[in-house]
This record gives sequence, C-alpha cells and structure tokens, in this order.
Amino acid sequence: QVLVAESGGGLVQAGGSLRLSCAVSGRTIGDSAVNWFRQAPGKEREFVGGTSRGGYSTYYSESVEGRFAISRDNAKNTVFLQMNNLKPEDTAVYYCAASSFRFFSRSESDFDSWGQGTQVTVSS
Repeated sequence: QVLVAESGGGLVQAGGSLRLSCAVSGRTIGDSAVNWFRQAPGKEREFVGGTSRGGYSTYYSESVEGRFAISRDNAKNTVFLQMNNLKPEDTAVYYCAASSFRFFSRSESDFDSWGQGTQVTVSS
C-alpha cells in the first residue's frame, strides 16, 4: 500500500515563503511521477507542479512558475514544494499525489495515491 503524507502548511503573510513536504511510503519516488495540486474554497482542484518519474523533469502551472520550486530527496523518499513570494490567491489546500503508471501528467485521474492535504493560508 502506498501512503502519501503532506506537511508544512500554515499561515503566512503575502510575500512570505513556505516549504511543503510530501513523504511517500510503499513505493520509491524514483518509480513515481509526483505532483502537487491545490484546491481553493469554492474552486476546482488544479495542477500546481510536478516531477516526472525519476525526477528528470519538473513542470509548473503558469500561476506559480518562477515562484514555486519542486525538489526531491530520494534518500528520504520525499518531495518538496518550495513556495516563495506567496500571494493571497495561493491560499488553498495543497495535495500531493503519486502515479505508478505515468511518466508525467497534469491530470488528477492519472494519480492513484493521494495525501490528505495541508492548508496554506496567505494573508494580505
């Protein structure tokens, strides 16, 4: 069984930074594409960024490109989302998800293991 657990959310002022962690157990992250999604109140869940299987490539949505960065620690089997210059519109529940069968995808339906989510709130 693959388990995914996010941590690191919290309350931060606009312009501040947070680093989210995504710990995966039951499968090595080297064998998985790992994405971050988020869902703001009243909105659909959306793609934020992700890494391909093996971590060869990273991809970001236009709204976070240049502000967010994804990295991996293979020894800890953990993926990180560094969020800088946060804006109030970044407020959302952030989810980490892993896919066992895609090299990379932006689509939620391609991810078979999900965390419970961590709340990020950015105050103006």
